[in-house]
Amino acid sequence: VQLQASGGGSVQGGGSLRLSCSASGRIVSISVMSWYRQAPGKQRELVATVTSDGTSTYADSVKGRFTISRDNAKHIVYLQMNGLKPEDTAVYYCNADPVSLGPDGTFVAERAWGQGTQVTVSS
Repeated sequence: VQLQASGGGSVQGGGSLRLSCSASGRIVSISVMSWYRQAPGKQRELVATVTSDGTSTYADSVKGRFTISRDNAKHIVYLQMNGLKPEDTAVYYCNADPVSLGPDGTFVAERAWGQGTQVTVSS
């Protein structure tokens, strides 16, 4: 399974961006889809998660500003980011735990990462 992220860019503080991440492959199901971010010199941190039934969780730093959602039929996860702050500047990575159909017809569980998309917020 491959994840392809898009939607990053540069905005001024207070602005908005919407990230998308599409999963492709012989996907049977995806239980949890998430967004992480990594700022320069810092560890990668979890930003938000959403389960297949729509239950979402957020890091305290983004609650009330970011919204995670997903399209289960298309295997896409979104991150709507409003009220962006300079401290939101980071490379954002999508993550998923898909179950796919292997070449021998068995189910394969894995953890997949997208390639990362840069978000830069200026003050």
